[in-house]
Amino acid sequence: MTDTPPSPRRRQRQQLSPAQRALALLVRREHSRPELLRKLVARGIASADAEAAVDRMTDAGWQDDGRFAVALARMRAASGHGPVWIEAELSTHGLGADRIEAAFRALDDDGGADWRASALALLQRRFRADVLATDPGARRKAGDFLLRRGFAGDTLREAIRDFCGR
Repeated sequence: MTDTPPSPRRRQRQQLSPAQRALALLVRREHSRPELLRKLVARGIASADAEAAVDRMTDAGWQDDGRFAVALARMRAASGHGPVWIEAELSTHGLGADRIEAAFRALDDDGGADWRASALALLQRRFRADVLATDPGARRKAGDFLLRRGFAGDTLREAIRDFCGR
């Protein structure tokens, strides 16, 4: 049996350079610098080559930790997460305090940092006001829910009070 040459319809997959791989990741969504480096190394790119590729993406404006932090903070706030959660997630991406503060300032400027209103909206979707007003166990459960979502104690107490009409 003889080997047949590959069909002309079937193209050989081209090897991508480290910069092309980095760009391919960045066109899908924003990435932090450490996250992008980790993904490139996991795809078999040497650490030095990955570093050079990420430097190139940063210089070209494709990768920006500040832009990543703001985008992630907006996305998490819009999905009902509180400031504690958002800050913790941003710090897991290796972002410094200055980037995190800038992300929260951007949220404030957009009006997306009304944490009390966000907590109240979550309560309205998840709980019944008449039950929370009469059942301390249900209020505790609602408070625990808001704590897990990353809201501060004062915020959750005020939101529960507003929700119950007290």
